[in-house]
Amino acid sequence: MTPALFLPLLVYAVVLALHLALPGRWIDGYVLDPTTGRPLRYRLNGLRVLFATVALYVAACWLGAIPWDFFYLKRWNMVAGACALGLLFTLGIVLLAPSRQGLVAGLYRGRRANPQWVGGRLDAKMFLYLAGAVMLELNLLSFTAHHLLTHPEDPSEGVILYTLLFSFFVVEYLHFEEVHLYTYDLMAERVGFKLGWGCLVFYPFFYPIGLWALADRPDPHTPAPLLALYALLFFGGWALARGANLQKFWFKRDPTAKAFGLLEPRAISGNGKHVLAGGFWGLSRHINYLGEILMATALTLCLGDPLSFAPWLYPLYYAALLVPRQIDDDRRCAEKYGPLWDEYRRRVPSRIIPGIY
Repeated sequence: MTPALFLPLLVYAVVLALHLALPGRWIDGYVLDPTTGRPLRYRLNGLRVLFATVALYVAACWLGAIPWDFFYLKRWNMVAGACALGLLFTLGIVLLAPSRQGLVAGLYRGRRANPQWVGGRLDAKMFLYLAGAVMLELNLLSFTAHHLLTHPEDPSEGVILYTLLFSFFVVEYLHFEEVHLYTYDLMAERVGFKLGWGCLVFYPFFYPIGLWALADRPDPHTPAPLLALYALLFFGGWALARGANLQKFWFKRDPTAKAFGLLEPRAISGNGKHVLAGGFWGLSRHINYLGEILMATALTLCLGDPLSFAPWLYPLYYAALLVPRQIDDDRRCAEKYGPLWDEYRRRVPSRIIPGIY
């Protein structure tokens, strides 16, 4: 059995050890602990873990312990190992929990909503997202290294831009780790195959599918103005996604505060409940989803081969994921907010794309 099968286990073990060992800040989340009625507490140190793990990877490559493109060369073995690990994690986290529904549904969606261990220092959801983000960044660096080693005389500026933007995506996500505590996944998802296998396998190995498919190819010589346009598209999508999530985050913490010091907290209120209806959330009911799709599209275009199908799987995945999620989220909000949500739908008829859908 090739040792590369165990690389994901090694990486995730390092991430776990660093997560527990490095300093972190304790933050109150949005989800309530059913046993106390108080917000669950989370210990966050994602950026420290990311930088420490990347430093270890760079040191290993620099010292000659592994090639710079080792993860690219062993990517199929690593996917197989990650798949096995994701399945074992799913079985462990689900079968040891009390049954809530049928076995298949329980395995896929999970049974436990917010498992925490080690006195709350280790939260299952936040660790899964952290582990996936770190592995994604290592894959990006290794895949890019393979391209640079394969084409040292004429590397693609688009590949470099792709990696810089995607790395920004990873670092920025971990910088705003606290904001994620107020998102759909933390509030609505349980921990099973969908979340566990998704974070340990799908997130780190499918997200860079474009570079996985095109790292070997020579520079397509995409004109610099087009690359600049793709970067603008990426940051436009980022502004929508991050701006909307930050506005909602601040609103949930203080419904009277101005977002970014500028946006008035326009809301529909009644019976002690509030639905944010202004700013980003006045453009469409899920404007952040549009931002995610725009960022994924920009990354695909950066690679300079728009006729290649594989890179488009990433933005297509976002569309396939977020449209059903929008429908489910609208249903949940209608149940929670009742007539307030009906009024919000009247004021903001667009679901994701303003004026179109």
